[in-house]
Amino acid sequence: MNIETSISLYKKALGLMPGGVSSPVRAFKSVGGNPLFMKKGAGAHIIDEDGNDYIDYCMSWGPLILGHADPDVIAAITETAKNGTSFGMPCRYEVELAELVTERFPSIEKVRFVSSGTEATMSAIRLARGYTGRNKIVKCDGCYHGHADHLLVAAGSGLATFGTPDSAGVTGDNAKDTIVAPYNDLDRLEDIFKKERGSIAALILEPVPCNYGLIPPFESAASLSDGSRSTNYLHAVRALCDAYGVLLIFDEVITGFRLSRGGAQEYFGVSADITTLGKIIGGGLPVGAYGASKEIMAKVAPDGPVYQAGTLSGNPLAMRAGIATLKKLDAIDAYRVLAAKAARMSERMQPLAKRHAGRILFLQIESVFALYFTKLDRILSVDDVRACDMTLFARFHREMLNRGIYLSPSGYEVGFISSAHGDDDIAATVEAVEESLDIILE
Repeated sequence: MNIETSISLYKKALGLMPGGVSSPVRAFKSVGGNPLFMKKGAGAHIIDEDGNDYIDYCMSWGPLILGHADPDVIAAITETAKNGTSFGMPCRYEVELAELVTERFPSIEKVRFVSSGTEATMSAIRLARGYTGRNKIVKCDGCYHGHADHLLVAAGSGLATFGTPDSAGVTGDNAKDTIVAPYNDLDRLEDIFKKERGSIAALILEPVPCNYGLIPPFESAASLSDGSRSTNYLHAVRALCDAYGVLLIFDEVITGFRLSRGGAQEYFGVSADITTLGKIIGGGLPVGAYGASKEIMAKVAPDGPVYQAGTLSGNPLAMRAGIATLKKLDAIDAYRVLAAKAARMSERMQPLAKRHAGRILFLQIESVFALYFTKLDRILSVDDVRACDMTLFARFHREMLNRGIYLSPSGYEVGFISSAHGDDDIAATVEAVEESLDIILE
């Protein structure tokens, strides 16, 4: 495969940008080799600067649920751009997109648009603190919520470990009010709630962690402090938050409009107090949002004392792209279509998973999937993901690239199926998986 142009561009970029990239994982450090510079996307395919064609499962890290350069989304963006790209003032498209979001998420009665997922989660936590008058927050190990200082913390080994900075430049004081709990561990979470009773503003988590591998919420009976029982971790978390007066923030930047029309909340039948969204509601353009009940959102300026603002918030191009995306998802019955495509991939992958049992694990929730190199038969925590063989994944990634399949360049990331992936794409992908596994597991 000729990648001379990508190599040349990367050499030049190294002298101009840290690591030669605008976001760290794009540098291919965890999988090796030269990052590829993309020139064009169409449907389920991307084409690099040297003309190599790949079936794409990164999908811009999730937002391209309709595929690259969807004609309806592009038409909406083009038409809007002719009238201006930014006003820094209200526009009608904000109102229309807000209607579409609140209709799909009953827990969101009012929404505020921002420009990124990081901005959304940062603002949601500020709102939770402003609403409750409490300072501390709890996050789950393995859930990524962007790069705000108070969320760049790692878990320790203690029962309830106060956050310690996980990045240079983040001060201990900035992270000290963040407590880290293991995902899928109700006992640890309740211990934290008991110990810090009355001081915790909110628990924030990805309902399905997708940034440290794919970690499904457990589906086994669990006793709760009020004597009830639950068959799902998220339902149990909801009950714990209610019992201890802690706001529940669902970071649905990835799962929102991906798992179902109403995100993970509809999919699992559980509601959050505050929800953050992004990715899909921008149709491939930079966007984020946070929303909650009218009572909670009344704290947001200019109605209340919680300040948040942004010059490009509600940008007309992003709003119009989001409107076009959400409307088309309904028009094509997208979740039925995506479920069928996911089922076809799963069905084709099962013989390979069985053949290599004890060496690989293929996980899938609707149109989100992950492949682990592990002897485990399920993944419940980040420790399970950390135990996977990432060296083997790096080899696997290179073999898949050589066969024209683009996966996210990290074993800690997930893959996304779009409505544009056809049967031929899925068949070619599984064939490439089989060939790649035969080479690296021989």
